[in-house]
Amino acid sequence: MAVVRARIAARSYLPGMRLPSVRAQARAMGFSVSTVVEAYERLAAEGAIRARPGSGFYVCGPLAPLALSEIGPRLERAVDPLWISRQALEAPPAMLKPGCGWLPASWLYEDGMRRALRAVARADAEVLADYATPLGLPALRQFLARRMAGMGIEASPEQIMLAESGTQAIDLVCRFLLEPGDTVLVDDPCYFNFHALLRAHRVQAVGVPFTRNGSDLAAFEAALRAHSPRLYITNSGIHNPTGAVRSPVNAHRLLQLAEAGGLVIVEDDIFADFEFHPAPRLAAFDGLSRVIHIGSFSKTVSASLRCGFIAARADWIDSLADLKIATGFGSSRLASAVLLAALTDSGYRKHMEAVRVRLAGAMERTVARLEAIGVQPWLVPRAGMFVWCRLPGAASATEVARACLEEGVVMAPGSAFSQSPEASGFLRFNAAQSDDRRVFDVLARALRHGR
Repeated sequence: MAVVRARIAARSYLPGMRLPSVRAQARAMGFSVSTVVEAYERLAAEGAIRARPGSGFYVCGPLAPLALSEIGPRLERAVDPLWISRQALEAPPAMLKPGCGWLPASWLYEDGMRRALRAVARADAEVLADYATPLGLPALRQFLARRMAGMGIEASPEQIMLAESGTQAIDLVCRFLLEPGDTVLVDDPCYFNFHALLRAHRVQAVGVPFTRNGSDLAAFEAALRAHSPRLYITNSGIHNPTGAVRSPVNAHRLLQLAEAGGLVIVEDDIFADFEFHPAPRLAAFDGLSRVIHIGSFSKTVSASLRCGFIAARADWIDSLADLKIATGFGSSRLASAVLLAALTDSGYRKHMEAVRVRLAGAMERTVARLEAIGVQPWLVPRAGMFVWCRLPGAASATEVARACLEEGVVMAPGSAFSQSPEASGFLRFNAAQSDDRRVFDVLARALRHGR
């Protein structure tokens, strides 16, 4: 009964679909016919299915709410792509969160935010109460165009559309370009929410190994031939979770392969302000021909201020604006105004300089403490907050994360970032959230008990 209910929740069984016959279901699941009959009758009593005399059992409508947790193997549920987010977002303030993906609140641009809020509070009533235009606040889009030009990306304000967040930006692109059943390439490992979002769009994610210099080009070319993917989603600049940076040679060759394979690339640039020296941007080399550039400022200004952006070809932006109106009507004019005020505040540049230096110190301490208990970085990043680490021996990151959670520490197990068996021995650490020695004491105990 639980299996059928789960398949209805995951939309594997749709309204009106005929269920396997009682005998076929009994054979498939290894149960007796009487057990399956009893399960079907209970589901019928709940209203989940209905019996048609002489025909069988059918799924009832309306469609059950989509349960992302039910899509995919149940064995992965404990550490699926939503596991880390749920644990970190629901954690009480006293919990330690070295596995989360954001800076501590005290590291963010609090003073600048307060100044921005005071300034916008004095703005005209339209800013405080009216809808934004379909593309979003013109002044912020002009600012973003100048900012991208500094990275070599040529985009007019008309090629930029504001969104509620970087995640919504990717969601809109997926709605625009994908159909259920399509294939999308992602890095292996990659940001875990890419997997969750693609799962929601009912598409197949295929991982391509990410090396210390960028994509494994031989594997990328093989995946293009084998799967004919529609889209590739990756990070620009600092890679999540590895902290690696794509080389210029890797970027050029990747774009050549994408051109030959008719592939569209989504470049997520959410960590731009953490770089000491800007890495190559695919959108700069490509001229926004087949690369869509997205970003937000939730990691540097405020996670509570939801505002992201999409930069793409003008004809694609026009269609994406229609989708944004259809699904969300508009972006927040108030949030856009506050963000613009914060970003153009005289203190933001100095604030980020201080954050980069502070992160570098935290990274050095984190790596030293990890190595002292036998946890080895896959790469020591040049910038950013993340370090991707291999656990000693045959330690299971999933079991280690469960043990640490029992002691009030939220970890990020590798299986949430990758479908590869090798990832089960990795954890991602956030150096900014790892300055408390208790993190390493708890981790050391979990490793000892897990051996």
